[in-house]
Amino acid sequence: MQQTNVMEYLEQTVKRVPDKIAYANESEGLTFAEVYAHSRAIGSCLSGMGICNEPVVVFMKKHPKAIAAFYGCIYGGDYYVPLDEEMPKFRMELIFSNLLPKVVICDQSTVAAAEELAALKDGEKVSILLYDDIIKTEINEAALAGIRDRQLDTDPIYIVFTSGSTGVPKGVVACHRSVIDYIENLSEVLEFNENTVFGNQTPLYFDACLKELYPTLKFGATAYIIPKNLFMFPIKLVEFLNRYKINTVCWVVSALTMISSFKTFDKVKPEYLHTVAFGSEVFPIKQFNIWREALPDAKFTNLYGPTETTGMCCYYKVERKFEPGDVIPIGRPFHNTEILLINDKNERAAAGEAGEICVRGTSLTLGYYHAFEKTSEAFVQNPLNDRYPELIYRTGDIGKLNERGELIFVSRKDYQIKHMGHRIELGEIEANVNLLEGISSACCIYDKEKEKIVLFFTGDMEAKELVALLRDKLPRYMLPNKVEKLERMPLTANGKLDRVYLKNYYNGEK
Repeated sequence: MQQTNVMEYLEQTVKRVPDKIAYANESEGLTFAEVYAHSRAIGSCLSGMGICNEPVVVFMKKHPKAIAAFYGCIYGGDYYVPLDEEMPKFRMELIFSNLLPKVVICDQSTVAAAEELAALKDGEKVSILLYDDIIKTEINEAALAGIRDRQLDTDPIYIVFTSGSTGVPKGVVACHRSVIDYIENLSEVLEFNENTVFGNQTPLYFDACLKELYPTLKFGATAYIIPKNLFMFPIKLVEFLNRYKINTVCWVVSALTMISSFKTFDKVKPEYLHTVAFGSEVFPIKQFNIWREALPDAKFTNLYGPTETTGMCCYYKVERKFEPGDVIPIGRPFHNTEILLINDKNERAAAGEAGEICVRGTSLTLGYYHAFEKTSEAFVQNPLNDRYPELIYRTGDIGKLNERGELIFVSRKDYQIKHMGHRIELGEIEANVNLLEGISSACCIYDKEKEKIVLFFTGDMEAKELVALLRDKLPRYMLPNKVEKLERMPLTANGKLDRVYLKNYYNGEK
């Protein structure tokens, strides 16, 4: 019988390995039996309160218990919405105002902040539930069976909030069907199994953590939550990987380059790491080759995909050598997904022509929560299909096929600027800077008001030296008008380059 509910992963696995650790951090862990019992108790609690098909906020510190709380929401027929104290208070308030939830699940460290958020809601009371209390709820087998019987594979299971162009976060709603499709394809590509030991890098309030959460349930694997502070200490980070025999990481590129750019491998190497997946940003070839040299037997895979397509939708297994100046492809779509390259005329891009990356298939999420207009702007009728309704998602990313037929990421639509009469990709400037010896990272922004290209970088050289080197690499119209060296490149909570912070920093400096 075809799988229609993500919790079937857990229900099959708990029969096989009930006492195996499913999720752990450096001090605590939960077995599959504990995850199963806790999540079903939470589902029974929510059902007993009459909370069904509702957003349930899980506002807890990053911990294995938070993951069990996610599953409890699904068992209760609801959809979880992760929040975390590291999120700015104003952002949490905007999210809370959008959701108007009836229930918040929290722990002792977040209960006070949860009560402050609950006070924002006028009228109906918000129930604040402590995780350690509600897991003592007696499991109501009949109620859970009734919920399961009514659930469809198109029912939502989570909302994660991405940044919105207006400053208001957008809640992306995903369902059982799209998550199952994603996990089945990702697992096949990256060859997960019961011996996989994940090292989780991303916060739990991003969809990126799906790569560890659900494959762990599917295979009876183990996922370790890596302390956030270790990503500032590369040697200690690699030592953590070795201590817990972590063999699989699915990280953003900046987390990997933080290790390689500080010459960490001269002192310690990840002894057990055999699977390295990366995404969200372009991996500078210089740094990538350091990783390949350090781990010659490991498998490296470039992943690509926006939150709106349930995590990743494209992959490229690195099986050939890449030289400085090359770009690692994002390759090909997962099974049951198609990538369309659409040009400005809403036609399929010609061979070698750049076009907007558009996605069709089961991987598409349901859209944005409480935002039908924004949903209809991004999830649109396939312009290549005039015969019946068919939605595709317009990513806003520009891509093209190389001479091998592999998909190449070119840039974001909003990273393309018009400067001195020329159309310029800011990513091309960054790529050239990253090729230079002594550069750790680079990020370009554009000041439209003053028509200036601004380059920020970290590394062992000074700004004047960098400018001199770039004169030999870039045409005059692409040279940055201002170059500033930083001690450390600002990153978002998800580990990506924080371009918004750099724009605000630059604007405050002017």
